[in-house]
Order: sequence, then C-alpha cells, then structure tokens
Amino acid sequence: MARAHQEYWRFNLALIATLMTVGFVVSFVLPLFAPALEQVRFIGFRLPFYFGAQGAILIYVALIVVYIVLMQRADRRLQRAFDADASASSASSASNASNASSASANSTAPAARGS
Repeated sequence: MARAHQEYWRFNLALIATLMTVGFVVSFVLPLFAPALEQVRFIGFRLPFYFGAQGAILIYVALIVVYIVLMQRADRRLQRAFDADASASSASSASNASNASSASANSTAPAARGS
C-alpha cells in the first residue's frame, strides 16, 4: 500500500509541476514575445491582444480541467489499490481465523473414554 501512496503523490507532484510550468509560460514568457508576435492574427485580432484578453484565461481553465480529470483518474487508481489491499488482508485474516478455529476445535474436543 505504501508503494501505491508513493506513486500517487509522485504523480500528483509531477502533474502540479507540469501544469504550473505551463501557467508560468503563459503568464510570463509569452508576454515577453508579444512584440514579436504583433503581426500574427488570430480570429481577426492580433495574437498578443488575444492572449491577453481571452487566450490566457482559456488556458488557465483548461489547466484546471486537465488537473481535475487526471487527479480523478489517479484517485480511482489509488482506491482500487486500497480495495485490493483490504480484500487481500481480509482474505488472509479469514484463512487465519479458520485455521485458528479448526485448531482450537481440535484441542477442545473431548477425549474418547475407553471402557
């Protein structure tokens, strides 16, 4: 179970780092290139204007949606690991309990009396 937890958090941290890097690029690096992109047009608007007015916001919303979808998938994977661990431990405890009950039944059986 500890391994599933480690994989879950490693995935979570890698995902956060990746999405924050994309957010950083959109927020700080792309505006540095705005003068160079002045001639490029997107839906009739200059590209720097589009990024500033709508594009960046749409990218941030997309980052949130990507995080939600991927983390729900990771949560389901972790829950399956929990369930598998719980069923394995309950099966092993049930077999241990049945072995213990049969051993105790044999030890508590009355001895046969001979005449």
